[in-house]
Amino acid sequence: MEPAPALNESGAAAPRLPATGAGGSSNASLELSSRPPAPAAVNPWDVMLCVSGTAIACENALVVAIICYSPALRTPMFVLVGSLATADLLAGLGLILNFVFQYVIRSETVSLLTVGFLVASFAASVSSLLAITVDRYLSLYNALTYYSERTVLCIHTMLAGAWGVSLCLGLLPVLGWNCLHDPAACSIVRPLTKSNVTLLSASFFLIFLIMLHLYIEICKIVCRHAHQIALQQHFLTASHYVATKKGVSTLAIILGTFGASWLPFAIYCVVGDPNYPSVYTYATLLPATYNSMINPIIYAYRNQEIQRSMWVLFCGCFQAKVSFRSRSPSDV
Repeated sequence: MEPAPALNESGAAAPRLPATGAGGSSNASLELSSRPPAPAAVNPWDVMLCVSGTAIACENALVVAIICYSPALRTPMFVLVGSLATADLLAGLGLILNFVFQYVIRSETVSLLTVGFLVASFAASVSSLLAITVDRYLSLYNALTYYSERTVLCIHTMLAGAWGVSLCLGLLPVLGWNCLHDPAACSIVRPLTKSNVTLLSASFFLIFLIMLHLYIEICKIVCRHAHQIALQQHFLTASHYVATKKGVSTLAIILGTFGASWLPFAIYCVVGDPNYPSVYTYATLLPATYNSMINPIIYAYRNQEIQRSMWVLFCGCFQAKVSFRSRSPSDV
């Protein structure tokens, strides 16, 4: 899980990446000081982060509303999708609040709260993605017992653990693990320390490897099921091959999107230096936020149960002639 930084302005007690650091050198991290705040010019990167946050919040707010509105969407699969949408919604709101606070309210307290809120939200988002991956694996590996009470308990336990850990990670900088009084310990994302972002990045790498392993296992199960069906029918039809290829391709897209979004920022958090140009921090952070923009498209809007609920929500009625097929968590 990576940190989702709030970006500070030098000489202002608010989350903003400064244009210059001490001595006029370019600085890529949050910098807080006790000097009176100067009028801040709006940074275009901050505007892009705010726009990204607005899109993220709108997309995921709709998913949360649909799941809450529809009593039929109460299965473990939709509970997980709702958890992911809630985390991404909070992350989007955090990006918006960060933009507002850095130009309106400038204080160390606001900076720490904003950074902690973003870290907790993005950590919950990544953790929810892991929980969805585990759920998809269990729905295939234990297909006969998946819909038991034990599975429901397992899902709720996973979510409670994911949100609990994410909350703790978000509270760390607020409770004192920050570099406000020790600038030498700062990372590329002030006020987070180097050890803090290293912990977050290491957690992300671990989660990514677990997801990679589970998706490889899912691919094996999908291919094995397709082969078994072909043997039962005594021949391998083109439809079986197409379905298997589509499933594997979809899994590759899901994992590839996740990795492409977060890996650059996670790696840069480890190898980056606070004295590097701020554009590097922005250029790796912005794609990471796009993952929360893509998540509802991959995990919610493609699902036909949610499509049907959207039809009912916006049209006020459901036309029986429109065909929807109920999908299981293993559908990819």
